[in-house]
Amino acid sequence: MLSNKEIVCPNNLLNVAHKKKGVKAAIVNAGKPLPMLSIQDAVNENLIEPIFIGDEKEILKCAEDLKWDISNYEIINEPVENNTAPIAAKLAKEKKVRIIVKGHIHTDVLMKEVLKREYDLLGKTRLSHIWHMTIDKESKPLIITDGALNVLPNIKTKMHILKNVINFSNRIGIDKPKVAILSATEEVLDSVPSSKEAAEITKLANEDNLNADVFGPLAFDNSISKKSASIKGIKNIVAGEADVLLVPSVETGNALVKMLIYFCGACAAGVVIGGKVPVVITSRSDEAPARLASIAAAVVALD
Repeated sequence: MLSNKEIVCPNNLLNVAHKKKGVKAAIVNAGKPLPMLSIQDAVNENLIEPIFIGDEKEILKCAEDLKWDISNYEIINEPVENNTAPIAAKLAKEKKVRIIVKGHIHTDVLMKEVLKREYDLLGKTRLSHIWHMTIDKESKPLIITDGALNVLPNIKTKMHILKNVINFSNRIGIDKPKVAILSATEEVLDSVPSSKEAAEITKLANEDNLNADVFGPLAFDNSISKKSASIKGIKNIVAGEADVLLVPSVETGNALVKMLIYFCGACAAGVVIGGKVPVVITSRSDEAPARLASIAAAVVALD
């Protein structure tokens, strides 16, 4: 069942990102081949101007292997992996960089530093993670949130997640996104807590008059298939046409995204939004096109 399809970075995301040129970016613990390749791709696309943080010898060696002259870019020599995150957070605090890109460092180490109040990188909403999913260069995206950062969010946190993803959707040209609040059922059942939460989020979204069509609970099939929604008699503008899936837990989002990647060859552009500085936290197993797309998504997320 595994897909052999080549993963490709979508043009729709790159086209929006190209409107912002050469954004300063901190590359946290650079110096490994795959992260360096994706940074080279992002530089070639004129998306970012990198500041490399990490072991200078490893960074230069990777650049040499890629036949990439990085003499015009700043390198901050820090050979200890866990010491690179504080440097990046400080650069962001001082507004010397506008996005942070995870290199070869554990996500929890990086995010723990970003979340420290001393750096003043938090915004008005709680941080959340989005995945901008596409199958080919021109396909319409499906946005999935939150499958990486908030593990078991309550309703209050999900409202922050919702507001963040609406804002991102607007930035990629979806003026009024259709947001499906995902559950295992389209019915509100006491035995399925996520269905009750979905109904409450739908109610709150309508009361807040958010610039989105928000509806739930919806099961996955009813969210993305008009045929399935029609058979089950679900009459709502979101049903079968969702732009966004707001998932009930991190396990749901993570599994759904990984299935799209490995079964369909989807490109998963992932970025943490909601703060003053977007943070790219790709998986160590992500391929270069997905890493490039993730950097593009971070550039798009900028104010």
